[in-house]
Amino acid sequence: MKHHRENNLGSTGCIYLFHLVVVPLFTITLLFIPIQTSRAETSTSQIKEENIMTLSLTSPSFSHNDMIPSKYTCDSQDISPALSWSGVPDHTKSLVLIVDDPDAPDPAAPKMTWVHWVLYNIPPQVNGLPENVAANELPAGTLQGINDWKRTGYGGPCPPIGIHRYFHKLYALDTVLLDLKHPTKSALEKAMQGHIIMQTELIGRYQRGRHK
Repeated sequence: MKHHRENNLGSTGCIYLFHLVVVPLFTITLLFIPIQTSRAETSTSQIKEENIMTLSLTSPSFSHNDMIPSKYTCDSQDISPALSWSGVPDHTKSLVLIVDDPDAPDPAAPKMTWVHWVLYNIPPQVNGLPENVAANELPAGTLQGINDWKRTGYGGPCPPIGIHRYFHKLYALDTVLLDLKHPTKSALEKAMQGHIIMQTELIGRYQRGRHK
């Protein structure tokens, strides 16, 4: 009988110890699980939000795939259009802008891409360029490449025949490029390889004789 009572006391002690130590620990663990889940959900939400952010390029002068007004072409003032952009990734170090025409000389039988404007090392905090921007008005640090007229700066649409497309391409890079000394588009694209984080484009169209 004595032996039986001792076993009962041992069982009672184990049960008491279980309630004293294990149950509180289990309860504390349960309290922490929702917090950890909430943090995980927040992290996932932030990742999704970052992925949703998209680099975009617009102009107040023409919409995507719309006709470019003649003031920005060789038929009139031949000045650069105003451009604005948003959604630049946080870790962007510089931006590149290239404007070219893949329909030269004839959209029905294109033979080359004519380059109209080349800018690089645009600071990432800049969100656009004003109309008719001069070289001395470019954002600090911005460098210029040469277009297919063999000069720096903007050269507007001047298509010899048909409706041409003019691609305004904006690139976000993870680096600031070295001074390439007025590079061609192809030399700049070579330097950009492996550094493009995100890119976007705005397409305008133009045909001589169809002035807007």
